[in-house]
Amino acid sequence: MSQEKARYIKPQSAVEAMELIQKLFNQYRNAPLTQKLLTYHLNLLTRLQTDIKTAAEQAGDPKLLTGLQTMTAAMQSWSGIRFSGRPFPGKLRHFKLDPGTHPHFKTQVHKIKGTASHRSKRH
Repeated sequence: MSQEKARYIKPQSAVEAMELIQKLFNQYRNAPLTQKLLTYHLNLLTRLQTDIKTAAEQAGDPKLLTGLQTMTAAMQSWSGIRFSGRPFPGKLRHFKLDPGTHPHFKTQVHKIKGTASHRSKRH
């Protein structure tokens, strides 16, 4: 197999293709906006709306079709948000836009001269 053919990934189903596009989108969602990136994004959108949509319709899974629609809508809103100079609010997760606005605290258990029942937490 030549290197040119080995370079491309060929998903076997619509779910695999959607997961791959979701992963790629999450990688570039806050990257600086360039013409090359915009062309790449539009290529992924057309893939979602043509090839992957027909494969999802052939699979006959209504959950997959609704996930495809929400994913397409979120990706279409990306260009408008990025053109206005704002960062994209969240990332795609399970084919939906997940804002991820809740704070994350790393808890460290701190034992103060006692048994295991006397523990305090420091955030």
